[in-house]
This record gives sequence, structure tokens and C-alpha cells, in this order.
Amino acid sequence: MIEEIRIDDLGVIGRAQVRLAPGLTVLTGETGAGKTMVLTALSLLLGGRADPATVRTGAPSAAVEGRLAVPDDAPALERAREAGAEVDDDGTLVVLRTVTASTSEQSGRSRAFLGGRSVPQGVLAEIADELVTVHGQAEQMRLRSPSRQRAALDAFAGTDHAVTLAEHRAAWAERAQVRDELDGLVSRAQDRAREAELLRLGLAEVDRVAPQPGEDVALAEEADRLGHAEDLRAAAAGAHTALVGDEDATDTVSAAALVDEARRQLEHGGAHDPALAALAVRAAEAGYLLADVATELSAYVQDLQADPARLDAVQRRRAELGTLTRTYGADVDAVLAWATSAAERLLDLEGGDERIAALRERLVALDARVEDLAARITGARSRAAGELARAVTDELAGLAMAGASLTVDVRPADEPGPSGADAVEMLLVPHAGAPARPLGRGASGGELSRVMLALEVALATAEGSHVPGTFVFDEVDAGVGGRAATEVGRRLSRLARTAQVVVVTHLAQVAAFADQHLVVTKSVADGVDVVTESDVRAVTGEDRVRELARMLSGQDGSATARAHAAELLAQSVGR
Repeated sequence: MIEEIRIDDLGVIGRAQVRLAPGLTVLTGETGAGKTMVLTALSLLLGGRADPATVRTGAPSAAVEGRLAVPDDAPALERAREAGAEVDDDGTLVVLRTVTASTSEQSGRSRAFLGGRSVPQGVLAEIADELVTVHGQAEQMRLRSPSRQRAALDAFAGTDHAVTLAEHRAAWAERAQVRDELDGLVSRAQDRAREAELLRLGLAEVDRVAPQPGEDVALAEEADRLGHAEDLRAAAAGAHTALVGDEDATDTVSAAALVDEARRQLEHGGAHDPALAALAVRAAEAGYLLADVATELSAYVQDLQADPARLDAVQRRRAELGTLTRTYGADVDAVLAWATSAAERLLDLEGGDERIAALRERLVALDARVEDLAARITGARSRAAGELARAVTDELAGLAMAGASLTVDVRPADEPGPSGADAVEMLLVPHAGAPARPLGRGASGGELSRVMLALEVALATAEGSHVPGTFVFDEVDAGVGGRAATEVGRRLSRLARTAQVVVVTHLAQVAAFADQHLVVTKSVADGVDVVTESDVRAVTGEDRVRELARMLSGQDGSATARAHAAELLAQSVGR
């Protein structure tokens, strides 16, 4: 339910607050007083398109804030929480919409807020679809659409039918997905076979060469060592001589001898100074380290041999590995990684025939399921069509369309779709003896208004059908007058027993049935029309009689009009 709307700088409205109550609320007022702007504000709150031209002249922006009371079990409440909105403990949602005026410096922008959190406009529209149904001239035109007529019939058919519809849509979507995947596999069969053959050849080559992790790096180091064996021997021998001296030369001084001399000198001085004694220990350790290095150098020189045969084998192996790294990776490790992924891909490709068979089997099962669900949908629609036609026809009789009748035709569609295999068309007989004509071609604006209202009443009273918490009607009484107008008011009042109903009307016969009657007027400030806080007010008692009299005759002071207004109010009490 919509509890309250605050409007700032929208059209002729400077600042206004509209409090809405349960039951039937009507908004009335002179033409141009701002009733339309109230509906525009409501449209903004419900995710409608923002038009910068609606910002009040001279104002930088317009703002509309609303409070919505949402039932605890409503899906809209969960959707709001998913969007990050904060919900009051009593289930109240605060919605805010701002629209920036379009100027030479900037284009008009709109922002939406839900429960204190900035959200896309589409989130408001999702929540509105669940909570509010808006009917205006545009909605009447959409009622001419076969898809809208089918949606109305589906809504009337109840919750079990809605579940079947949802299952059909899901099965239809899955079938389309399976068919696309199957077509892709079949059409790419040759490409897959070609790719699989290339992978087999590559894996066979890798398996033949059998590279080992890091092998290319180790072989490169070995080839470098074998190719410079003589240089390495000379370097090792020279280092060995420097450390331990040349056995054939008596006048050479070795590093080991010099270090040993340093140790002896330090040990001698260490007898008198602990610092030198500590250094003597470190000199001794250096001597041991030099001796170890000399030993390893000696062994290295003895083991190092020029081996042309081994060098040739290493170079051949490196060339063999190079054939792999040029094709499958930058180094041997990359080649091995490619082989792992290629093997997995080959398993997937070789399993393509099994996947095709599985998809074909699944497609057969989905075809059967879609066909079964579509048949159940057709049956439910056919049963509901007669009931809906009778319910609407009964309502039309009460709306001063005696002799009028509605037929709901369910027939096979040219092409089945996600919503089933049916085409639904509503045909109206406007009066006795007239031919049945599709709503899309034969109904006038006034007839459409009453058919739409009759549909809503029928849907609201149907067992198991979903009824939104709020209905908003604009121009529902277009082309209607006299007794028909009274019956429109009566039906709106009946609808208001199960939902909040907000109506903008210019007919006193409709307004007389209201539980709450709001009048919108406008003032003049600085020579400009404006609606302020005091210009949207609830009228009761004599004030309401005066407003109804104005609507009847254009003169609220007419005694005749006032008497007629009082009579309308008295008649509406029984409803």
C-alpha cells in the first residue's frame, strides 16, 4: 500500500504532501490544477521514465519521496533487501526519486533511492510490478495487445496455472539451450576431428622425445662445461697452485702458507690479548677452508675430461628438445604443461560423440515435457476463458453495458513460444445484435475503460489469482457518464475492498464512492501558478458536498448541484 507521497518542484507543484489511505481514494480538482503531476510523481516512484521537462520552471531539480507498506511475505520485500535497501521494522519502504532540470550546462539526470540506498531505476520497476497496477490511457491501449489479453487470462487462471507456466518457460529455455549446444557440436564435428588429430600428433611427438622437467636447462649447462673443458682445467689448476703452491717450485708462496703464518703470529700475541686469540681461531678456520677448497679443486681437475662423444650426444638431445620448444612452449616445462592441457582437451574432443548422443536424448525428453506442459496450459486457459468471459460480461451489465458480452478465444498459435502454444484474443459484443469484434479493433475508449475495470474486478475476485496491493486508475471514466459513471464508481468501490485503489476522476458519480476524497487546487505566487502544502487537502462533510457540486455543475454554490451532490453521497453509502 502507498502511504504517502511528498512532491517538490514537479510541474505546477511547488511542494505538496499526499497522504493515501486504504480503500478507495479519489483525486479531483479543476483542469490544470496538478492532478496529473500527482500521477507523474507516482510514476517516478514506481520506476517510470523521468522527463526533465517536468521539473518546475526555475527549479534546479524535482524530488518525489514515497512510503510503501509492504507485506512481510511479499517477494518485493526480499528484492528490496537484495538491492541493499533498509526496511523499517513495520515493513515500510522509503522510495526517493530525483530529476535534474535540463540546462545548457547539463542534460537532465534521474537518480533513484530505495531504503536509503542508490539503486537502478529498473529495481523500482520490479518492485512496482509486484505491488502496484497502474491503469491509464496507455494501459487501455495495451489492453488491445493479444499478449496483454493472454496475460490477463493467465492471471485469472490462478496459482496452479502460474506454476505450470513457469515450468513451461523453464523447460522451453532449457530446450533452446540444449538445441544450441547440440547444433554447435554437430556443425563443428569436422573442426573437432581436425583439432583432435593435431593434438594426437603433438602428444605422440612429446611422448617420443620424453622430456624431463628442467632438462633443457641442465643440458645447456653441461654443454657449456664440455665445450670449455680446457679453459676450466686451467682455471682450476691455477687456483689450486695459488692456494697450496707449486711442488716443483721452491720459491713460491702459497695462500695456505701465508694464512698459517698469520695464525701463528696471532696465537703468539693471543697469549697476552684475548682479542688476538679470537682472531687466531678465525685464521685457523680460514686455513681449514682453504685446505678444503684446494682438495675439491684437485678432485675437479682429475675428474674433468674433454669428452667429444658426450658433447655430441648433449647437442643432439638439445636439438631434439628444441623441436618441441619451437612448437609447444618456450621451454621444456612449458611443453610439459601444454601436454597436460592437450590431453585433457583431447579427452573432451573424443567424448564429443557421447555428448551428442546424451544431448539428443535430453532433447527428446524436453520435447515431450514442453508438449505435455503446453497441453496442460491450453486446457487451463480453455477452462478459465469461459469463466473469465462470464465474469466480465456480468460486470459489464452492471457498468451500463446491458447486452454487451465478452468472449475469450483460445486457439493454436501460429508458432508456439515460451508462454505456450496458444493465441488468446478477447472479442467484445458492445450491444445486443452487434457482431463480436476484437478489442484491438472494435472497442471505443469508453468501452475499453469499462472492459478494463470489469477485468480488474473479475481478477480481484477470482480464487487463487494474484491481486496487487494497490491499483491506480487515470481516465478510467473516459467517455463514461450518467448511470454508467455511477456503476464505475460502484465497481471501484468493490475493488477497494481487497486492495488500495487510487483514482483520478472528473466525475462526481465516481468521486461519491470514495473512502477518502482529495482535492487538488492551485494558487498564484509571484504571478505563477503553484500547488503548495495547503493546496492538496482531504474534504469531508460540507466541503465534500461543495466539491461534488462543482464537479456536477461547475458552480459549488448552486443549490440544485449541492442537492444532487448530497443525493449521490447518500446513494453511495449503501454501495
